[in-house]
Formats: sequence, structure tokens, C-alpha cells
Amino acid sequence: MVQWLDDVEVNTLWYGLDEDGQPLHIGYSPHQAVKASSEEWQRIFEDEDRKIFSVYTSEGEHIGEGQLVVEQPLLEAQLFLIIGRKDLWHHHYGTMALIKLMDQAFETLGLHRVWVDVPEYNEHALRMFRHLGFVLEGHLRKTHRKNNEWFDSLSMGLLTEEYSRRRARLMSGAAE
Repeated sequence: MVQWLDDVEVNTLWYGLDEDGQPLHIGYSPHQAVKASSEEWQRIFEDEDRKIFSVYTSEGEHIGEGQLVVEQPLLEAQLFLIIGRKDLWHHHYGTMALIKLMDQAFETLGLHRVWVDVPEYNEHALRMFRHLGFVLEGHLRKTHRKNNEWFDSLSMGLLTEEYSRRRARLMSGAAE
């Protein structure tokens, strides 16, 4: 994660940099986690309300990270997904990882809804979420900073019954 977030192109599509020029990340700081004690590591990666998953290729190469931030009383989660290996962008790894994350959310955790907050400039992510059935739920003004300029984002959601209807078709299309 540290190497990926230090890449300007990757962190720009993710969450950019803070005021001090440090890459932003949701839930924890990969730069600090590298130096964390085992107790701190456990606190980050064993949090019941934040499920963190690594994304691997079929050859076992670590290429990204997914997170589900669970609001159990609401039976929902905010989803985060990053494919850090730029050479593997647009090879359907994000789509397959997203399907696996939604399986976790809906089938394993029994959630009702999953939602994402996508910057307006991340066209590829918006297209992927739409393809998987996410529906526009809201337009958030000036929520993501890129190159010292503020951009809007789109809040998109998917309900368990919508996903269950789409999953078989998504998997048959992924196999082709």
C-alpha cells in the first residue's frame, strides 16, 4: 500500500494528499502501519467494524485492497477498493474484487446495503460500479481534493436483492 499510495497517479484516483503532502488512506495510515507494533497491527486489521481484505492475482501477487466499513445497526457498509498495480488496471481485477467484497457483505455478513463514495473524476470506477448495478443515491459537493482543487463525488448504493439478481449474470460475463 505504501508504494502504491506514493505513486501520484494512484493516490490521485484514491484520496490524494493531505496538507503536508502525505498520501491519504481510509481507516489507517499504511505509512504508519509499516512501523506498528503487533498490538497496533491487530487493532487496525482485526476491527469488527472495518473488514480489510487484500486483493491478489491468481498467481498470488498482492495488487490491491478492499475495505468494508460496517454499520451493523443499519445492516450496511461503505465499500472501498483500490487496485494499486497500475499495469493491471482495466484487466477486470477491480470488478472481480468488487464481486468478492459484495459476496462478503451480502452473503457472509448478511448486510442489506453497500454504498460507495466515488470522486467525479474517477470515470473508470464510476463505470465499474454502474456495471455491477450500483445506483446513484446522491451527489456530494466538493468532497474530494485533487491538485488543490475540490471536486464533487457521487454516492452510489446497491441492495442485497439487487445484487442477488445480478450476481449470476456478472459471473457468467466474467468467465468469458
